[in-house]
Amino acid sequence: METPEIHIEELKKDETFLANLKMLEKEMVDENSIAKGYQLLDANLIIETGEDEINEIFTFIVNTAFDKLAENLSIQKAFDMNDTEDLATARAIYEHGIQRYSENDKKGAKEIFLILYHTVNHQALKDAMMVHACAVMADHSFDDFIENFVDIDAVDVQDPLAFFIQTFTQPTDVLLTMFAKYAQEAKEELKVLAKD
Repeated sequence: METPEIHIEELKKDETFLANLKMLEKEMVDENSIAKGYQLLDANLIIETGEDEINEIFTFIVNTAFDKLAENLSIQKAFDMNDTEDLATARAIYEHGIQRYSENDKKGAKEIFLILYHTVNHQALKDAMMVHACAVMADHSFDDFIENFVDIDAVDVQDPLAFFIQTFTQPTDVLLTMFAKYAQEAKEELKVLAKD
């Protein structure tokens, strides 16, 4: 079955499509919804909207995600990866962490990966976040991490968690054993969050 070709120029002029985008934007703001923010972002990327509008949506997503993270931390609530909104929130935080890592802000990246390790209620994802944090702590550059630790070909694009890197060149438990010293250090740092 072939995917229908999307005619971008037609979409840009389609009044129903544009009205739906406006409605989605209003819902995103009214509901403070990161999931709807991502839908809006995807639609705007498809029709190649201006950079300012894209940045505005992205800023909303990131700011709202960190507000929700702060709220969850204050009440010791984990992100439920079966909940669309929690998943979108964790994704936004993760993408921010990856951006930090790619810009060589290792301290910021490590903190974000550890916060996700602490706040997601999904064991495989927790372990993957610990691998990320340990790679940063072991002073691997972002490019080195991607080239030597990540198995991009194993990603299942149908998985709702595919936005998070979880497929590695070795089993996660092997990597965590290899990084045992850093994992222990990381868990010590996390005890502060558990006490709050």
